[in-house]
Amino acid sequence: MQLGPYTLRNRVFVAPMAGITDRPFRQLCRQFDAAYAVSEMLSSRPELRGSRRSRLRRDHSGESGPIAVQIAGADPQMLADAARFNVDEGAQIIDINMGCPAKKVCNVAAGSALLSNEALVAEILTAVVNAVDVPVTLKIRTGPSPQQRNAIRIARLAEAAGIQALTVHGRTRACMFRGQAEYDTMAAVKAAIRIPVIANGDIHTAEDAQRVLQHTGADAVMIGRAAQGQPWLFRSITHFLATGEHRDTPSIEEIATTTLAHLDALHDFYGEAHGARIARKHIGWTVARLPAGEAFRQQFNRLIDASEQRKALQQYFATDATSLFHIRTTSCPIAPIERLAA
Repeated sequence: MQLGPYTLRNRVFVAPMAGITDRPFRQLCRQFDAAYAVSEMLSSRPELRGSRRSRLRRDHSGESGPIAVQIAGADPQMLADAARFNVDEGAQIIDINMGCPAKKVCNVAAGSALLSNEALVAEILTAVVNAVDVPVTLKIRTGPSPQQRNAIRIARLAEAAGIQALTVHGRTRACMFRGQAEYDTMAAVKAAIRIPVIANGDIHTAEDAQRVLQHTGADAVMIGRAAQGQPWLFRSITHFLATGEHRDTPSIEEIATTTLAHLDALHDFYGEAHGARIARKHIGWTVARLPAGEAFRQQFNRLIDASEQRKALQQYFATDATSLFHIRTTSCPIAPIERLAA
């Protein structure tokens, strides 16, 4: 897929997720064949740029390109300024968030709340596109509510403003993450515009990805919650789309090596104390699919020292290596993300 001047090596991408797609996670997903990764959402408010959280979210050191940064806000000029600032900081693509349904985002009229104000959407898109010389993309939902699906009109506004790719999550703002994503609206959007369309929502398996691409005609798929705890999902999907065959699932040795490396990367990126806290959810999502994973997750979440976390994780994989060796992650039921994150 072509995105501005960038040729992406496949059409399987990792979605921007607040609190999840930090630099270590993006690098991990790219390692397992995700062709494109967008940063965590950054506020357009200038007074927040100097915060530690914002600085970490802007950190792309050692990351392969293209570097895509997602910005959020509701003021056209502020978003334009934020786009310029992030390009100066190294962003090669700017993505505008009009898809987040979180109350704290929508309560300030940002994220998916913007879909209710099409005139403001057009003003924001024009301001940001005109502010920078890099590709600008947009992520939306299908509309404010199931009774007000306006994704086609938003898509046409985006194309007219010079947006170079559009990601559509198959739920409305009102749906949050409840129910099933629907793809008919995505198919209608794809038929209505000429720029690339990326399908997002409820893609958990290689078969899901193939089905959604065929149904919608989309140019690519974007994987979010399904990748939590199993970054090798990108490799599985890309292989299946390319060959029609399933790739062998990762061995327990590969899972252990990958998980320990991810833990080290989190400790290094955030510092040991903060990294130990962040690591709990990532390690929890991984072991939830493995034998004795829930008991280990509870034990791991009580650890506050980075070295203790690493030692416990090593011991977990070493102790259960014999029983785990023949386990294949695709043969284990994938628990709902809401439960895994609890």
